[in-house]
Amino acid sequence: MKVLISGGGTGGHIYPAIAIANKIREEIKGVEILFVGTKKGLESELVPKAGYKLETITVSGFKRKLSIDTFSSIKDLFLGIKDATKIIRKFKPDLVIGTGGYVCGPVVFIASLLNVKTVIHEQNVIPGMTNKILSKFVNKILVSFEESKEYFGNNNKIVVTGNPVRKDFIDVDKKGCRKVLGIDDDSFVVMTFGGSRGAKKINETMAKVLRKFNGRKDIRLILVTGSKHYEPILKMINKNNFKMKDNIIVMEYVHDMAKYMGASDLVMCRAGAITLAEVTAMGLPTVLIPSPYVANNHQEFNAKVLEKNGASVLLPEKELTDRNIINLLNSLLNDEKRLKEMEAKSKELSKPNATDMIYTNILNLIKS
Repeated sequence: MKVLISGGGTGGHIYPAIAIANKIREEIKGVEILFVGTKKGLESELVPKAGYKLETITVSGFKRKLSIDTFSSIKDLFLGIKDATKIIRKFKPDLVIGTGGYVCGPVVFIASLLNVKTVIHEQNVIPGMTNKILSKFVNKILVSFEESKEYFGNNNKIVVTGNPVRKDFIDVDKKGCRKVLGIDDDSFVVMTFGGSRGAKKINETMAKVLRKFNGRKDIRLILVTGSKHYEPILKMINKNNFKMKDNIIVMEYVHDMAKYMGASDLVMCRAGAITLAEVTAMGLPTVLIPSPYVANNHQEFNAKVLEKNGASVLLPEKELTDRNIINLLNSLLNDEKRLKEMEAKSKELSKPNATDMIYTNILNLIKS
């Protein structure tokens, strides 16, 4: 059996694709899996690292406003269609899966024209433009949120599966994580991060917050800045000979995110779909600060689902100030009942069997 998977540009499209591939490889002996992406996307690094072969095509995204770049994108689209056709004819897949990003457009579209069975998986509440277009041609649409159905026209091809989450984020033992990291059981731990690359506004706001909470015995704050922001934020925190106490931890990057999140009582972060799948899998209360710089403002819509269900506090970036964060943390720190309710609601929203559901739907499609 041969499976071709396409999706790229950002980790939000690539990590689900790799999780799906891992499940297929685990379940089906002798399966051949090929990824298709671009040389510029993050997939060129992540896919080979995960142990999969990657073929690349020429394709680029379209800007929302007509410009000289539009003509370049049209040219790249035709080149991408040509490249995708060549790869599909040569590989002869039994199934093609698209997980979003403009790279999967030509691949999934050509596969559907060649009568290859096709599936798309959408991670966010509001689908990306590529998946919205492809939904007209594919055999099955897998979505992560019930609220996504209306954007695809509520047709009978849709199945709500959730986002695949790595096993490390499921059934995590908080005490075990804290023991490994050397964190006391009675500490109230708040972890803050702005995505793999960090977020300037979040980091700068938290630098002021950390100075205010420095030395407090009742709270421990962990800030993950991202490599680009690490040195500037340390300088900002340590200005005027300020010395950080043991309750403040500032890190450039975390390789074992599951352990640090597992040790936390509260997470403050962006509202990317994969991050939300991870925090709900752990049943973590969250303060969500959606990125205002993403297409269709999709992170805010993701965050609103958790807020509406009582699992999160939504804090728009325009309202992100050190005073608001300090007041919010002090309020939550002294409201154990609310935190417990947020934990329960977060866990209720989790879909720990998402990967299994995705695999089952793929298998059923192949057999049909």
